[in-house]
Amino acid sequence: MSYPHFLVMPYPILGHMNPLLQFSQILAKHGCKITFLITDFNKKRVKMASEPLGSQIRFVSLPDGLDSDDDRTDQAKIILSLRSTMPTKLHNLIENINALDGDNKITCLVVSKNIGWALEVGHKLGIKGAFLWPASAIALASYESIPRLINEGIIDSQTGLPTRKQEIQLLPNSPMMDTANLPWCSLDKKIYLHMVEDTQTMKLGEWWLCNTTCDLEPGAHSISPRFMPIGPLMESVSNKSSLWEEDTTCLEWLNQQPPQSVTYVSFGSLAVVDPNQFKELALGLDLLNKPFLWVVRPDNDNNVNNAYPDEFNGSKGKIVGWSPQKKILNHPAIACFITHCGWNSTIEGVCGGIPLLCWPFFSDQFVNKSYICNVWKVGLGLDKDENGLISKEEIRKKVEQLLGNDDIKARSLKLKEMVMNNLVEGGHSSKNLDKFISWAKD
Repeated sequence: MSYPHFLVMPYPILGHMNPLLQFSQILAKHGCKITFLITDFNKKRVKMASEPLGSQIRFVSLPDGLDSDDDRTDQAKIILSLRSTMPTKLHNLIENINALDGDNKITCLVVSKNIGWALEVGHKLGIKGAFLWPASAIALASYESIPRLINEGIIDSQTGLPTRKQEIQLLPNSPMMDTANLPWCSLDKKIYLHMVEDTQTMKLGEWWLCNTTCDLEPGAHSISPRFMPIGPLMESVSNKSSLWEEDTTCLEWLNQQPPQSVTYVSFGSLAVVDPNQFKELALGLDLLNKPFLWVVRPDNDNNVNNAYPDEFNGSKGKIVGWSPQKKILNHPAIACFITHCGWNSTIEGVCGGIPLLCWPFFSDQFVNKSYICNVWKVGLGLDKDENGLISKEEIRKKVEQLLGNDDIKARSLKLKEMVMNNLVEGGHSSKNLDKFISWAKD
């Protein structure tokens, strides 16, 4: 029986590229062939496009339809440009690949959210498709529930905004969600309207793969018979795949710190910290009087280049532009993780057994915080003051509370063990992966 040839296509931001690349590496280990599609713009930014990750994974690229001087932090602009310009290019790319090697034709598409239209392209070419959701199952359930939420008068059909203040439960055994924190409420209205459409096209995916586990989100199976948890995706993605150069000197620095002494701070690849808040964070890390490792992204230069306050000492810490996060979160020196609660970071923190201090910015990060603090009970939240800032005193107080809470530490280690057991042979995610590959072979 020949192995399937997957065309894997992430939405072109790091939070989608990494999980789909991790999944591709897993498929490649099982003998599958992978063609991994990125945008021309990202190809220029990363090394991976010219350096194959083993013989099974090959990188190709297509233009995203934007001009070189367009603002690529504008997610609505990227989403709409991809949808209007890329389907024809994708169709031609698949036909060209299949014409070149008739014995090795693309047999299955795997795409992430925001580009469900790619499944339509595959469907028209007779190629089966699967959808890989890179966020939590509850975030998937919220988008999938949009028609019901509209019908029940919970949200407005045109804006997606809640019609009144209330809490709802989207999945059994999941946290109650304030309707103001539905993932699209903090995003551009155009993104909401796109996601309504995208959620319909994802129904062309015969499987809805998700980087989660039944232990983390026990009610998730009720979303759809197509739902398939395959997490945690914890393959080590090469530095070649990062949009920023990882500063590995932080690992050498961590080696010199005492066990469970370092506070790690990172807000992922998209969140931007307001300059006043940045100053409070810097001074809060100083107040800890303990070692800290702080990721300040290189693309944040315009916002924070001159924003370190004069009184900031920082002598106990190390500041880097980007970090090998999985390695850091599994380092014995790490005591806790101040996180934006993006799903990839949440999963990586859980799999490191690290207590989490929650600082959500937008989208699904608020409900992820609810899981961390209220359901799994492996972290604490940070509260804003009357000026809408998380103060330096609040940062110090909550870090000290977290580090002094042995129950949270114990629960973190127990949750890590339970989640990682999904990956061993016979584990739930491991069995799902075998089932998925068997389906792709047919």
